[in-house]
Amino acid sequence: MTKSSAHPIDPDRSFDGGDLHCGNGLLLLIRRHIDPLSKGQCLEIIASDPTVDEELRSWCRLTKNQLVSVLELENNKKSFLVSKGAFVPTSSKTEPERNLELTLPAMKTVHIPEQLPQPGQAPKLGLLPVMGIGSWPRPPWMMRTLSDYLSGRLSREDFDNTADDAVRLCVDAQLASGVDVVTDGEQRRDNYASFVGNILDNCQLVPLTDLLPMVEHPEEFEKELDSLDVPADKVRHPVVFGPLGRSSALLKRDLDLVKSIVSDKPIKLALPGPYLLTRMMWMDCIVNKVYSSREELAKDIVRVLREEIHYLLADGAAIIQLDEPVLSEVVYSSLSSAKNKRSFMCGALSERKGSEQELVFATDLINNTLADIPQDRTGLHICRGNWTTDESVALTGSYEPLLPVLQSVKVGHLFLEYCTERAGSLSWLAKIPDNIKVGVGVVNPKAPRVESVEEILTRAREALNYLAKDKLMLVPDCGFATFADSPVCNADNARMKVKNMVEAAEILRND
Repeated sequence: MTKSSAHPIDPDRSFDGGDLHCGNGLLLLIRRHIDPLSKGQCLEIIASDPTVDEELRSWCRLTKNQLVSVLELENNKKSFLVSKGAFVPTSSKTEPERNLELTLPAMKTVHIPEQLPQPGQAPKLGLLPVMGIGSWPRPPWMMRTLSDYLSGRLSREDFDNTADDAVRLCVDAQLASGVDVVTDGEQRRDNYASFVGNILDNCQLVPLTDLLPMVEHPEEFEKELDSLDVPADKVRHPVVFGPLGRSSALLKRDLDLVKSIVSDKPIKLALPGPYLLTRMMWMDCIVNKVYSSREELAKDIVRVLREEIHYLLADGAAIIQLDEPVLSEVVYSSLSSAKNKRSFMCGALSERKGSEQELVFATDLINNTLADIPQDRTGLHICRGNWTTDESVALTGSYEPLLPVLQSVKVGHLFLEYCTERAGSLSWLAKIPDNIKVGVGVVNPKAPRVESVEEILTRAREALNYLAKDKLMLVPDCGFATFADSPVCNADNARMKVKNMVEAAEILRND
């Protein structure tokens, strides 16, 4: 990086960020301008805030982009030339595409429905149903399509058409394995939770690396990102810049597509839970411009989730599952062992209060979200993180600290990670209320070895020591590809694991 009177090359695109700094909107604009560029092309950023110089250097280092040069301009402004990826000097000179208009994404007006549709009847699950948690490994061509769409190189229509093919393949694989309940496989999502940031009104997805200037301790945050198995610049995070709304449905296209393929099996769809989304989206530097507290933000999160759930259930979904893995972070990350450090992959970016207060807050949010919804149409999934195949670095702890939540949430189904020693004893199943069915994890998506039918039977029969047969469901511990860029299982293994679960369930039904 050089300081001089002229940049060594003309930029391919240029914009003026005014007095914004990286923590209050400039990175959102940078991301919008640099994503469509090709590797080696350059973006000029004009800014007057004095903190941009240092923050932009850190951002470039994390994102593997290169700060090529900095120019001093009039009125205390600076011009920063950033190469997308490594800078490759060239003698070619072209007129840059300039965008001097200072605009964040257009603010949308939030419309709240006066009345929500009521859920209709859903097909019964049957005895010892087998189903996935949610995600399924995406084909390589789907991954390329997802990357192109998130980077602004592909239209929503083209993205959806390609994603439809991926959903069809995912559903066919589940049907071939013999599942009793079908999921959409989360093929359209970059990960299980943050995808809503690309759909909800007044919310935008940005890579984790773009959050560096937004955290209280950037040095610690940078070390945390460097330690992740998933490249931090590949994982995008929802940032709120206005009142949250739901003018577009989150999962309707996937539900309609699965319904067109499957007519005789229940369909389960997974949504990020309200506590998880509140923890993910609550960042003082941006959110305080819209919401006075995370409790105020949570009210709107509950509202948009309620809208979505009502419409999905009225449209034929059998079960809506709320994913709340961050509950594990609340109780396990306070332990002193290194492997129980807070994981940003669990959506734990914001500050939190004590564990007991957080669990009460989370329980209230879940129950408020599901209020007046038939209990047998709802579910809750809890695990200890699904971002790495290295069991030694994932969170560890039994369900004992979470029993107040498990005994208080008004859900009809629990989906619990149990095919790992990290989850502790199955004996805690005896303390779950009798009106709740429990999906017990009997295969581990993070393990490359396919569990045999006999191993699955052993685990399931152990669970039956604490659960009645009509209360047990057989599931994987987690999704097979929670994070699109870092699936913990390949498609062949996923099919075999599910097929063996189906065979084990059939044997158990005849016991």
